Amino acid sequence: MNFPTSDSLNLKKLSSKPRSLADYVILNEEAFHKTISIERKRTERSRKPFLLMLLDTAKASSLDQQAVLSKLFSSLQLSTRETDVTGWYKHNAIIGVMFTEIGNEERNAIVSNMITRVSATLRDNLRFEEFNQISISFYLFPEDWDPKIPQRSPHHTLYPDLQKRDNARKHFHITKRVMDVVGSSAALLVLAPLFLLISVAIKLTSKGPVFYRQPRIGRHGVPFVCLKFRSMYLDSDSGVHESYVRELIAGRAQRKPHNGNGPGVYKLTEDSRITPLGSILRRTSLDELPQFWNVLRGDMSLVGPRPPIPYEVEAYDIWHRRRLLEAKPGITGLWQVNGRSRVAFDEMVRLDLRYAQTWSPWLDIKILMRTPWAVVIGEGAH
Repeated sequence: MNFPTSDSLNLKKLSSKPRSLADYVILNEEAFHKTISIERKRTERSRKPFLLMLLDTAKASSLDQQAVLSKLFSSLQLSTRETDVTGWYKHNAIIGVMFTEIGNEERNAIVSNMITRVSATLRDNLRFEEFNQISISFYLFPEDWDPKIPQRSPHHTLYPDLQKRDNARKHFHITKRVMDVVGSSAALLVLAPLFLLISVAIKLTSKGPVFYRQPRIGRHGVPFVCLKFRSMYLDSDSGVHESYVRELIAGRAQRKPHNGNGPGVYKLTEDSRITPLGSILRRTSLDELPQFWNVLRGDMSLVGPRPPIPYEVEAYDIWHRRRLLEAKPGITGLWQVNGRSRVAFDEMVRLDLRYAQTWSPWLDIKILMRTPWAVVIGEGAH
């Protein structure tokens, strides 16, 4: 059975009344996925959430599926507004509906009412057996992120465009992982004597363990433990850094003087928590060498966005979260070789997103080749 489809993304925003069959347009899979991506970006600016409803007919037999799909579209015609968008999330299997521009006030109540209305319409228009063959799921964007709870991480269903891009780069991802394993293994082997020297120096100059194990947030909001050489005194309070980071993300942080020249850096430069040896380790980025172990484990990559601390993610604007969705975190990246802490937070996020969108093995190689020089001159490091 053929259903009317449209490749057009110029959807009319008319009244909220139910649409007539003549006005009812079903986007094809590619157009619908693109519309979800556009609606996410619109929500980032307008802060008006949208609800994605998926109707999965995979349980229906091949003989019943077309009949069920036909009844579903007729039911949705009665229960959706002209501002809502209907299309194939998966062609001839999963129907998607986006309920757009949901009000921020009492949005949970609005979502509940929408779910009730659609469910009631479906029950009225489908036989009991047909209704039971449909799996209905709902996804609200933006999600309520809680970086401390992995189960509250972003749901992949809301990002079909990113999944498609990852699938298209499958062979590149294999190459990237091979580079990560070979590179991190070689680094851990070659740098073993330096690891020993730094470990002894840390033990001789301050009390506490050699390594600092810090919770960080990886791709898709999954937390992991990031290893660093300890550069701070034992039991240091993170409150000062947390306050500064929140100001930085909000765009209210002031540049701090750096080595007496230049425009300064967006970083705490007079941090009493840092030991004298730790200051050297940070300026030379030697404190980050243990992260080669994180790369070998698969938590990180050699190249990618820096992994944030949970309280950083709590302060993120909606669009900032994309840096955690589009690429695995890395030891170095475009930010590190393009000014590092001299770059404001929003610009750092834009660099991370540019890297994710243009990524290739060759780009990783170019960034890795530029990293030693960035470390030597210490641009933005502190």
